[in-house]
Amino acid sequence: MSTKQIPQKNSKKALKEPSPKTRRDFLILASGAAGAVGAGSFLYPFVSSMNPAADVAAAAEVDVDIKSLQLGQAITVMWRGKPVFIRRRTPEEIQSVQEKDTSKLIDPELDKDRIQKPEWLVVIGVCTHLGCVPSGQKPTDNRGEYGGWFCPCHGSAYDVSGRVRQGPAPKNLPVPPYTFLDDTTLRIGKEAPVNV
Repeated sequence: MSTKQIPQKNSKKALKEPSPKTRRDFLILASGAAGAVGAGSFLYPFVSSMNPAADVAAAAEVDVDIKSLQLGQAITVMWRGKPVFIRRRTPEEIQSVQEKDTSKLIDPELDKDRIQKPEWLVVIGVCTHLGCVPSGQKPTDNRGEYGGWFCPCHGSAYDVSGRVRQGPAPKNLPVPPYTFLDDTTLRIGKEAPVNV
């Protein structure tokens, strides 16, 4: 008579060996985690390189002491690698740019839309034609026919509002964001608060 042997389950062995499905799930999870860490460490330098450098971030705002500037004088300060022209305009200069009809200008813009205080003009001193720096900051410089700035490279002339009046320049000298911290200090790089 034949006796069938019944396989006996080893309960200790069953607890120690995980099923193939559980082992596969663990390996997939571990591989995915290792891949995510690897991708993150690979991409981090690229993403962080898009942030501004420390010296650029520090130059995001520049405070300028303007108390010693007399009527008719101008100074140049550097902001984000660009020259910024600050001019304290005389009453005659202010009056010369107060015309109401701007239709004859190359880039029509009213003076009052370019300033915060009539006496002070703040513009980025880079010619909008090919990026030259116009002359006109010193009293002895050629300021062109309109008394503002003159770009000797190609003959663009700007008035004392920084508006292009003749030459190949297509746009006015841009006005950077700025605000007056008080009567003697100007901050370039920060928008003036809007009064509502």
